Amino acid sequence: MQVIVDGLLTNYVREGKGRSVVILHGWGDNSTSWLELAKDLSKNFEVIIPDLPGFGGSQAPEATWGLDDYAAFAEAFLKKIGITEVYCLIGHSNGGAIAMRGIAHNILSSNKLVLLASAGIRGEHKGRLKGLSAAAKTGKILTSPLPTSAKNRLRNKAYKAIGSDMLLSKGLEDTFKDIVTDDVQADAKIINIPTLLIYGEKDDQTPLRYGETFHELIDYSSLEVITDAGHFLQLDNEKEVKSAIVGFIE
Repeated sequence: MQVIVDGLLTNYVREGKGRSVVILHGWGDNSTSWLELAKDLSKNFEVIIPDLPGFGGSQAPEATWGLDDYAAFAEAFLKKIGITEVYCLIGHSNGGAIAMRGIAHNILSSNKLVLLASAGIRGEHKGRLKGLSAAAKTGKILTSPLPTSAKNRLRNKAYKAIGSDMLLSKGLEDTFKDIVTDDVQADAKIINIPTLLIYGEKDDQTPLRYGETFHELIDYSSLEVITDAGHFLQLDNEKEVKSAIVGFIE
């Protein structure tokens, strides 16, 4: 399904009937990685998953966006498709950071919140960003005599070597830099709705200590740890995730 939201063509999935469950995917992801979980949840709920701007089938914003912009977009999207009440908001990885920013600042509203391998603790990325900047400058100098295709391949290798997801979405490099320097721990302290945190024991992108920190910061929160699980819990541990979410919602 598609709709125009604030001038941006937006792709989304919507299925099922009942109380509304809205899923915000992470950086570089889109609604397709949530289809199996959505299919299961839609037996009891109405499930809505937008491709956030710049990802999947949704148009990228022309300007640099931050968490506030993505939260405002999510609010405008829900209003556009006629959703007046969200029963449960689910955010994965960067989608979790967007959800926390939106809930804390009354941009988004929901009765319940699920943070699945949520990002948002940013201090440890400072050194990484310096490395990213240095790699970019060095890459430009070293590859300047090369054809464009060769330059792009080398740039991708350079960024991958320092663990950056920046190039997962072409044209969103400045947005990525903005987002990964925006810490949401202060937002977490403000959240006062029932919140379920689900983290993988072996997640090396948003490690378990993030979940433990958010659990301490968010009142009315509970933390569930999935053993031997990594970052993409909705794909690799779909049954456990579904069970935890359904139990929490009901």
